Amino acid sequence: MRFALAVSDAYQAVLEAFLTGGWSLEKLFIAPGDWTSSNEYVTKRAIELGVEIQQSPITGKDLADLGRRGCQALVVASYPWKIPDCSADLKYAVNFHPSPLPEGRGPYPLVRAILENRSQWAITCHQINERFDEGNILDLEKFPVNGDESHETLRLKTQMAAGRLAARVAARLESLWEGAVPQEAGTYWKIWSEQDRTIDFNQSIETIMRQIRAFGDFECMATVNDVKIFIHRAKAWVETHSARPGAVVHANNLALVIAASDGLIAITEWSFSAPGATTANLRR
Repeated sequence: MRFALAVSDAYQAVLEAFLTGGWSLEKLFIAPGDWTSSNEYVTKRAIELGVEIQQSPITGKDLADLGRRGCQALVVASYPWKIPDCSADLKYAVNFHPSPLPEGRGPYPLVRAILENRSQWAITCHQINERFDEGNILDLEKFPVNGDESHETLRLKTQMAAGRLAARVAARLESLWEGAVPQEAGTYWKIWSEQDRTIDFNQSIETIMRQIRAFGDFECMATVNDVKIFIHRAKAWVETHSARPGAVVHANNLALVIAASDGLIAITEWSFSAPGATTANLRR
């Protein structure tokens, strides 16, 4: 079966699962990459396969062209733009969404999954319709979330689960499509705000460290000595102290130890610049 794919390197396992399942890639759609998302791997694979690559939003004209070329399915994973109605041109159009739908609809639910201390998570394959993340569900792959989970480990677990799920979908797309289950009322998780990333040192170290793990490379922010910093790595411990929460109780080279309500936070990697910004800081 011939398929088109809209994807980034984060879900390269989806591409490989369909190719391993005997599918033939007709066209690759990608969005511009940034410091959080690369297209290097999938672009290289498309070139190896002699496949056309498009780095602009999918249009109705693109879908009609795919249909004329005998393409039967559009597979989407980690693609930021809305997909036009595919029903007139393609038999199948599915998306891999990194949450246990209908919970966690929205652009990037992984951070909130950690903030809410979830013990289980999933990636879901659903039909694409006119509303983001609301199409009928074909299948999902569940996996456990650890108590000390970080954004980076949850992202990797989700990518691995996507590969397992994609292998099942590639092998049984027709039957899964026919048996797809409508979604019930769910939840939409909007992208986080600056306030969501801002640390309040009056909170417990458990809460603060969960926040730091949840945002990971997106980084939390804090005001230390009236200066905003971006935190990349930190550790914490419970310790009785008399310092005001937010006060610097120790500093060594670039490391800072900050008082929290019930202990101390050691900030070992930080910057004055937001993640992804051009900077001379060696950590970047």
